[in-house]
Amino acid sequence: MTLPLNPDIAATDPPAVMEAFRWLREARFDKDRPLINVSQAAPALPPPEPLRQAMAEAILSDTSAHLYGPDLGLPDLRAELGQRTAAIYGGTVTADQVAITAGCNQAFAAALATLARAGDEVMLPTPWYFNHQMLLTMTGITPVPLPTGPDLLPDPDHAAALITDRTRALVLVTPNNPGGVEYPAGLMRAMFDLARDKGIALIVDETYRDFHGLSGAPHDLFTDPDWPGTLIHLYSFSKAYRLTGHRVGAIVAAAGQLQEVEKYLDSTTICAGQLGQRAALWGLRNLTQWLAGERDETLARRAAITDAIANLDGWHLKGCGAYFAYADYPHDMASHDFARHLLTTQGVLALPGAMFTPAGDPAGTRALRIAFANIDAAGISQLAKRLQNITT
Repeated sequence: MTLPLNPDIAATDPPAVMEAFRWLREARFDKDRPLINVSQAAPALPPPEPLRQAMAEAILSDTSAHLYGPDLGLPDLRAELGQRTAAIYGGTVTADQVAITAGCNQAFAAALATLARAGDEVMLPTPWYFNHQMLLTMTGITPVPLPTGPDLLPDPDHAAALITDRTRALVLVTPNNPGGVEYPAGLMRAMFDLARDKGIALIVDETYRDFHGLSGAPHDLFTDPDWPGTLIHLYSFSKAYRLTGHRVGAIVAAAGQLQEVEKYLDSTTICAGQLGQRAALWGLRNLTQWLAGERDETLARRAAITDAIANLDGWHLKGCGAYFAYADYPHDMASHDFARHLLTTQGVLALPGAMFTPAGDPAGTRALRIAFANIDAAGISQLAKRLQNITT
C-alpha cells in the first residue's frame, strides 16, 4: 500500500540542481580534467572572516540569538533594510514595510500565499526561475509563460494580452536567473504601470541586485508614492554576504500585506534564523566596501565569460549578468541530453535550458545556463576550451 499523493506535487518537476547533482554520482572524472561545476549560483566560499567573527560572538554572548524572534524579523534589521532600500532606489520605505524570511524562496512563497490560491494564474517570463514555477504548480496555481524575445526581455504588450480575470501577479527577476539579463528601468516602469492598471501585483525578485552592471538605481519604482499598492519586492542576503546556509531573505511590501504574510510565516518557520538575521544586520552596517569588491570581481568574471563565449564557434550568448550566462550551442542535441553529454565527456556540469522552460518549448531545446560565480578567469578560460572541444 502506498500513501495518497497530492496530484499537484506529483505534477511538479523535480528540483533541477538536485537532479544535476545526481548526475554527478554516476560520473567519473579524469585527474587531468577535474570537474568544472557551473550548475549552481550559490557562493561556494563562507562569509568573510569579520562577519564570521561577529556571528561567533553572537552565539556566545547574545542569548536571544538562540530563541524565537518576531515572525516578521528583527526590528533593527527591518529598519536597516528599509533605509538601505530607500537609499538605493529613492522614495520611502519604512520598517513596517519590510519582512525578513527564511531565504528569498520563502519570501516568494509567503508573498504568493497572500495573493493567489488554487485555480488562479501568475505570469512568469520564460526562461523562468524553476523554483518559482515549481511553487506555483505544487500549490495548484497556473504558471502562465510569458515568452521573451531574442534579448530575453519580456514585452509589456504581450504580457497585457495574457492577463485574464484569474491573473493575480506578474513576476520579474532582475538581474535575471537564468538569463543574466538586467531589465532596463523603462521596462520595469512599463510593467509596473501595466500591473497597476490591471489591478494585479508586480513581484520583483532582485536577489542579485548587488551585482548589477550599472551604477545607481536599477529602477525608480519606489519613488512612486503609491508603490505599496502594486509592488512586492524580494531580496536575499545569501548572495551578498555568502549566507546561503543561514537562509535570510526579505519582502518589501505594503504594511497591510505583511500582516497577512505574518500568518504564513508563523505557520511555517515562525521566524527566520536568529543568527542569520544578526549576520545580515552586521553585513548591512559593516560590509559596504567589501561587497563593492565582490561586485567588481563578479563584473570582471562577467566580462571574461562574455568574451570567452563570443569566441566559441557557433555559440550565441543570449544574456549575461550577475552570476549567469545563458547561451545557445551549435550541436544537434536536445539540451537535457547535451548537458549530460557535456558532463561525461568534458567534466562540465551545467543546467540545460529545458529546465527553465515549459515542456516542449523550443526556446529551451538548444540552450544552456552557465553559473560562473565560482570560477575565476583561469577557470573560465578552461571552461571555454572544454566547450569548444565537445563533439556530438
